Amino acid sequence: MKLSLTLIAILPALLAQQPPAPPQSPAPAAASPPPAAAATADTSPAPAESWLTGSIDLGYRFSTGVGGSFDAYRSIVNLGEGPKLLGADFTLTDPKHRLFDQVRVRATTWGGEPYSTFHLDAGKAKRYVFNADYRDVAYFNFLPSYADPLLGRGIVLNEQSFDTRRRAASFRLELLPGNWFVPYLAYDNDSGSGTGATAFVSDANEYPVPTNLRDSTHLYRGGVRFELRRFHVTLEQGGTTFKDDQNLFQNSGVQNPGNALTPVFGETLSLNNLLAAYGVRGTSIYSKGLMTASPASWIDLYGQFLYSQPDSNVHYQHAATGNLFAQDQLLFYTGEEYLLTAAAKLPHTTASFGAEIRPLHRLRIVESWMTDRMHSAGSSSSTLALSGLGVSEQTAALLASSLANNYNQQEIDAFFDATSKLTFRGGYRYVWGDANYAVLPAEGLVSSDQGKLRRHVALGSVSFRPNHKLWISGNIEGASSSGVYFRTSLYNYQQFRAQVRYEISSSLNVAADFSLLNNQNPTAGIKYDYLARQESFSLFWSPGGGKVWSVEGSYTRSDLRSDIGYLSPQDFQSQTSSYRDNSNTATALLNAKLPSRAPFALKMTAGGSLFVSSGSRPTRYYQPLASLWLPLGKHVNWFAEWRYYGYGETFYLYEGFRSHLVTTGLRFSR
Repeated sequence: MKLSLTLIAILPALLAQQPPAPPQSPAPAAASPPPAAAATADTSPAPAESWLTGSIDLGYRFSTGVGGSFDAYRSIVNLGEGPKLLGADFTLTDPKHRLFDQVRVRATTWGGEPYSTFHLDAGKAKRYVFNADYRDVAYFNFLPSYADPLLGRGIVLNEQSFDTRRRAASFRLELLPGNWFVPYLAYDNDSGSGTGATAFVSDANEYPVPTNLRDSTHLYRGGVRFELRRFHVTLEQGGTTFKDDQNLFQNSGVQNPGNALTPVFGETLSLNNLLAAYGVRGTSIYSKGLMTASPASWIDLYGQFLYSQPDSNVHYQHAATGNLFAQDQLLFYTGEEYLLTAAAKLPHTTASFGAEIRPLHRLRIVESWMTDRMHSAGSSSSTLALSGLGVSEQTAALLASSLANNYNQQEIDAFFDATSKLTFRGGYRYVWGDANYAVLPAEGLVSSDQGKLRRHVALGSVSFRPNHKLWISGNIEGASSSGVYFRTSLYNYQQFRAQVRYEISSSLNVAADFSLLNNQNPTAGIKYDYLARQESFSLFWSPGGGKVWSVEGSYTRSDLRSDIGYLSPQDFQSQTSSYRDNSNTATALLNAKLPSRAPFALKMTAGGSLFVSSGSRPTRYYQPLASLWLPLGKHVNWFAEWRYYGYGETFYLYEGFRSHLVTTGLRFSR
């Protein structure tokens, strides 16, 4: 989807470049021009630059419809029909420099598109710089086979699905740019809303129900930058407010059997009515400082410090009716009401410091240190009331919890220029930390836990450029750990990457890339083995500078293997989860300029992309395309594009889809 949006927005701009206007023949010079004519010649320079320049792309997208799974199409592509603003780029210039010198506006893919952007920047030399950004993202995720414990029974329902929109806006104003003292103010907002499905958990069963989602975050900040010749400091103060609301509901009269369809002691469980809601409110004030300095020609220093103390409050309540079951009491009941309130504070400190030292002409030593400390303390109170035929009981609970997480990292690297064309790097990184978690009074299987992180990492790289046409580089990283926080974290791993770039001729460039990650966690009960390998090759061929045609292409081969141990929840027996994926990805594009009777040549692009994989989830995805670009005049161009989307999975045929999209429109430029 990202590839399609990028090409639709950018391709017309790439193809719309006009050849330079031919130079005009100078008028014959007069031997002795009259004074009036001479004065006119002296006061008539080249035509002044236009106050408005830029272009706008307006079009319409047609679709043949979606064959197959419309939900899978929306989850992966999500492009629709209708009129579109595909792109716009304008620059306004004030020749008198009154309120501004220049204002630039850019916009991409508006008109019901899944990803729309808007950007504005304005400024006046040595007075101010203003930037504004806005993004609107439509997020739809309803792959039928995902998060569906009932799939084996033929019930297709994604129990963790979303149909939401996410909007983000950012505004920043700098005063006195280019001076040693630069104050600034900024505001950021991020919000989302929509619907979806989630699972309501009621002890012995889980019931998929509809849900409404809404959240927003506001960030206010301001600061000042001091920019001197050898010293730079930024001081910033800011604060955030956050809220997150979610509502779950099950209409009365609809019997929801949930995921446990097997009767319990001869009784069939069901959820008949549900109203549930939770709300989170949070605030935070933070202070941040940045510093860079060059006290001498052979040393550079930098540092950063951030301190914040967020606090949050949570309110949750639900009321449910049905045939429900409490496992710990072996009790059937028909009504349940639950109320919970909680609060937490989270002081958070992050600091880093580094230096680059150049003791010799060919030697650079880079040292860095970072620490991140987060301590959280929270408490909650709750009441649970059960009711039914012969059942009436109420319980209350108080909990206090704490989480302390300390993470530290120290690294030193040495760069040595053996020659002007060959550079070696060697380094060492040490990572350590600890995490402690506790709940009082003890609840569930785990009431306290402690984890330690210890990792030693060796680093190395080489870069070789024998001439301006060839560049070769390689990076290697190997680590040994004695403890990690998570089962799938990097433990004992080796990572390698090699890159080659070669300019065969002025019109042909090729590149190759190889990467490998091998990770093992031998801890008993985990036995995690992970291997990822990728090889890629790309070329760009443009004879004659691409004046008539050019070709670009790439191919990537990827292999992934993962094995990890776990306990089966049914009988707590040791099992192994294995995943395999072997994929091939290819892209090819031909750009050509064809003869035409029009004043300008017809331009076209043809090609596309494909993805084919085998293994645990074999998948095929094809995306061919073709586009035309025809100038209709000096300021108007016509463009058209055809694109096909074909997706299929071997094991989940019902998730496949196919669709043809045709987009046509005009670019108006000035």
